[in-house]
Amino acid sequence: MIPPSHLNGSLARRAKLRELIRQHGFVSIPDLRDAMEVSESTIRRDLESLEESGEAKRTHGGVFFTGPSTTVRQFESKRDGGDATWEKKRRIAVAAARLVEDHDTVLLDGGSTTYELARQLVGRPLQIVTNSLPVANLFSASDSVDLVLLGGAIHNRTGVTHGPYTDHMLETINVQKAFLSVAGINSKGFFNSNMLLVETERCMMRAADKTVIVADSTKFGRSSLARMCEWNDVDTLVVDDALDLRWKEYVGALKTQLLLATAGTHQADTQQAGINSTETSTNETNGLSVDVRVDNSPHHGFQTS
Repeated sequence: MIPPSHLNGSLARRAKLRELIRQHGFVSIPDLRDAMEVSESTIRRDLESLEESGEAKRTHGGVFFTGPSTTVRQFESKRDGGDATWEKKRRIAVAAARLVEDHDTVLLDGGSTTYELARQLVGRPLQIVTNSLPVANLFSASDSVDLVLLGGAIHNRTGVTHGPYTDHMLETINVQKAFLSVAGINSKGFFNSNMLLVETERCMMRAADKTVIVADSTKFGRSSLARMCEWNDVDTLVVDDALDLRWKEYVGALKTQLLLATAGTHQADTQQAGINSTETSTNETNGLSVDVRVDNSPHHGFQTS
């Protein structure tokens, strides 16, 4: 059993370490070792704990802060357990991050799943365009990212910009991939609740070579106030493995590619599910093992035997 005094000492040290990384945005391992006056192995163990909790991300030569800032906390309560679907969002984010290549120009909207995707991309050499203050905050201290924050009116509840100024700026740029979140998905297409934001998201789609929707399985069979787009406007859909079989079959008849993110499953599980013509690959990030199943059938969807 770990003595309480040792446990309290570890918690206090990690709190100090977290604050040091938060203040600087990025800190090298040697600098952390000198500032904390502990061994490098102790620093690495503490960083593992911070990385598992989503507050830091290690990269070559050091560590980035990826936790909530003191001023932008739109997603903090959800990540701390206020949103029962957050683990699904994390798996989806890990899977979606595999679609991004180094030096890509990527557009991220302000949804909770795209926020989690942004955390997976911290530290990579990319050009990031976003209308989200929380997303921009994650990349603001990163030397590897060229960050473009879209201007416009700020939606207070979500911290995203939208409206005519945002839309005009989007008309002047081009990105390789746009990752968007939605409030609902049904046979008519993809929906969100804010009409002004939906218009901005349509501009995002027009600015992108490819559009990727990231959505957890609870969004299927639902609609909302404004329809953002139809199915044939979306190139790829990334979703968790709780997606109902009838929706897999539905997407299988469309041109939209379906990527299914599962938590640490194996190829055998894919076969038992009766899904054919798939590739399975595993990605492990922040202690989270995720398998990504990609259909290679003519319609880019999932088929059932």
